[in-house]
Amino acid sequence: MSEAMPAPQRRRLLTLAPAAALATLATLAIPGAARAADDKPIEWVVGMAAGGGSDVVARTVADAMGRQLGRTIVVSNKPGAATNIAADHVAKSRDPEHMLLTGDFATLASNPFLYGRLPYNADRDLSSVGLLVRFPLIVVVGPQHPARSFKELVAWIKAQPPGVSFGSPGAGTPHHLATELLLRQLGLKGNHVPYRGAAPALQDVAGGQLPFMLVESAGGMALIGSGRVRALAVSTAQRMKTLPEVPTLQEQGVKGFEAFAWQGLSAPAAASAAHIARLNQALRAAQDSTFVKARFQALGVEVLSSTPEQMQRFALAERQRWGALIKELDLRLD
Repeated sequence: MSEAMPAPQRRRLLTLAPAAALATLATLAIPGAARAADDKPIEWVVGMAAGGGSDVVARTVADAMGRQLGRTIVVSNKPGAATNIAADHVAKSRDPEHMLLTGDFATLASNPFLYGRLPYNADRDLSSVGLLVRFPLIVVVGPQHPARSFKELVAWIKAQPPGVSFGSPGAGTPHHLATELLLRQLGLKGNHVPYRGAAPALQDVAGGQLPFMLVESAGGMALIGSGRVRALAVSTAQRMKTLPEVPTLQEQGVKGFEAFAWQGLSAPAAASAAHIARLNQALRAAQDSTFVKARFQALGVEVLSSTPEQMQRFALAERQRWGALIKELDLRLD
C-alpha cells in the first residue's frame, strides 16, 4: 500500500472487503483508470438534417475538437420541430458529460417566443460552452429581376402594390425575422412565404416565382457563384471576404442594420464547470486551426470565438432583440 496515501484513507481501505480494497487501490494507483469513462465517445446532436450548413459546421469542428481532447466526437442528426427535438434530447440526457448540442438562433433565441410550451427550458436545462459561427444573410434576387442594387430593389418594391412577397426557409427563422425587421426599418410591407428549407425558396427566386429573399451564406454561395441568383447586399457591418464586390446594407443607406443566423455549442446543465472549461478550451483551439478557418471561409461562414459567459450574454441579447419582434408580429408556431 502506498505510503503517500493519507492514513485515514489507508484505515478506511483496510475495512473494505479484499476485492473492493484491491479495486479501489488500482483506481488510485493508475491515473488512467479514474478517467476510463473518458474513452466513451461524445455525442454532438444537430437539430438539422445531414448535409446542410449546420451539419457541416458541426462535423468540421467536432473533428478538430476531438483531436484537441484526444476523444472521439460523433455527430448525430435529430431534425424536426425547429431544433426542439434535438434540444430536448440533450437537455434530458442522463450522461451530461458525453453530450453536446448545436444551440442555435432557434433553440436559444426565438423558440421560447414561438412556442407556448417547450419540453425543455434553454436557461435551466442547457449550459453554454462557447459560440461557434455566424452565417451572414445575403439579399438575393433572380437573374431576370430588374434591380441591380439594393436601392433599386427598394425602389422596385415601392412601385409595386403593398405586400410584395419574400421567401424564407420557414416561419420564425432568422431569414424570416431579419427580412421583417429590414422591411419595417425601411417603412415597407411584405408578404412572407415560408418554405420547407432554403433550397426550394432559392429555386423559386432563381426561377422568378419569388421576387427576393435573405439567404444565409452557407446555403446561398453556390447559386450566387453560378449566377443563378444575384446578390445585392449583405447583412454584415463589413463586406464579406468571399463576396467583396457586394456592398453591405449599411453602405446602401440602412443605418445600423446587422443580422445573422448563428450557432453556439451547448451542453446539458448537469455537466460540471471543469468539463465545460475543457470543452471551451478545445473548441477555441479548433476554431483557430488553419483547416477550420479555411473550410469556413470557403462556405462564407464567420467564426465566433467566446467564453461560456460571453455566449450566455450574447444569447440573452439575441433573445431580447428577436423576442420583441416576434411579439410584435404575433407569430406562434404551435
